[in-house]
Amino acid sequence: MTELGIGIGWRPEIADAVEGLSGIDWVEVVAENICADHLPDSLTRLRERGVTVVPHGVSLGLGGADRPDPARLAALGEKAVALGAPLVTEHIAFVRAGGPLTATPQLEAGHLLPVPRTWDALDVLCENVRIAQDALPVPLALENIAALVSWPGEEMSEGRFLAELVERTGVRLLIDVANLHTNHVNRGEDPARALSELPVEAIAYVHVAGGVERDGVWHDTHAHPVPGAVLDVLADLAARVAPPGVLLERDDDFPPAEELAGELRAIRGTITAAGTRSPGAEGGGAAHQHGALSSRTTSRATLLIGAGARVSGGPMPGVTPVAPAAPAPETAPAPGAAPAPGARQRVAVAQAALLSALVAGTPVPEGFDSRRLGVQSRALAAKRAGVVAKVAPELPEILGEAYRPAFLAYARSRPMTGGYRRDALDFAEHLLVAGRPEDPAARRRLTEWWQDRSGSRPPGRATRFVRAARHALVRK
Repeated sequence: MTELGIGIGWRPEIADAVEGLSGIDWVEVVAENICADHLPDSLTRLRERGVTVVPHGVSLGLGGADRPDPARLAALGEKAVALGAPLVTEHIAFVRAGGPLTATPQLEAGHLLPVPRTWDALDVLCENVRIAQDALPVPLALENIAALVSWPGEEMSEGRFLAELVERTGVRLLIDVANLHTNHVNRGEDPARALSELPVEAIAYVHVAGGVERDGVWHDTHAHPVPGAVLDVLADLAARVAPPGVLLERDDDFPPAEELAGELRAIRGTITAAGTRSPGAEGGGAAHQHGALSSRTTSRATLLIGAGARVSGGPMPGVTPVAPAAPAPETAPAPGAAPAPGARQRVAVAQAALLSALVAGTPVPEGFDSRRLGVQSRALAAKRAGVVAKVAPELPEILGEAYRPAFLAYARSRPMTGGYRRDALDFAEHLLVAGRPEDPAARRRLTEWWQDRSGSRPPGRATRFVRAARHALVRK
């Protein structure tokens, strides 16, 4: 296992601060934000100083029903080679759903969404991970994510789910202690139990980040200081195993360099005070539990939403209900075994129904907390608005204070079906078709911006009709 040390997430906004911080052993960069053949000068300088750089992917969607996209895998591998990285990392999440498996339009979440902890979902995830491992030039580690919602009918805890994943694939783990805290607040899950069940010897490194609680919901913002509760989870982990690396994440509302340095000191102090022990001291207990979990002694419960695509408003249009899952075998499948028959379709139906409810306004799937789904839906729209503002900063400049409410209104009726750049163009087109903004000068600037990037004239009546019909189909 590569010893990384203490690091920080590299972001363009704090590139100078990161270069100036003392005691930084390594940095992590969002893979989708760089090009393999044109690395940022700051990253090049850090590498020349001997600082390790690890690419961290956010768009593979290895927890989704579809097999990994070969082009995305190739791009991630190219970036790992360009950076001389010892490993790459991604998430245990799905980021898109729909398409051929469900005969419905493919939708993009624009964010990481939780995978149901069921045997079906685990089977699919494991095969996807093996495909990724075979395609990547360096080892892969996967991160546990934060979630606002819980899937109904889950068949195992997070720790057991991760232990099974590691046992079947040999993949390494990126444990985010802030996400364990988030799931404690939002879903009532005990971080200590998760740490006791997962194979701590498989940890590649650890994420630490801040968030904020609003109305009883913890939002994993990466835009606030790291709270004491997250450092407590880090201390628990560090008392079980010496983590090969620990990294501070910050993605927005960047503080001065001295505040970042203070948070890094707090992380170092927490690890030191925890009196890190060898895996044989306490980690052995977790390893023993891991081995004991290799046999499936419980039957595979039916995941209601996956088995019949049932939602409170009726079946999801265009999807044929799938028969319930068969009982689980008494022993786990062989490491290279394919998913159970129909597993991909069952997972696809479940994930498409959830994502459609979140971004297209379709009925809430049976068993989900509708209030929590509302919170998640608003969070997804807000994230979309924020990312589009970064991808196309001219839009908030042209629209001023009207940008955010206009985009949130647009997002309620227009699910994202492509990337954020396409989303920015579609939003601008949506405003222009509606004769907005009302100010002629602003509308002229928006038209020029849209034409410059799309290479087209504003759509005519026939095109507007076709696009309106397409959006109506997505909402059905």
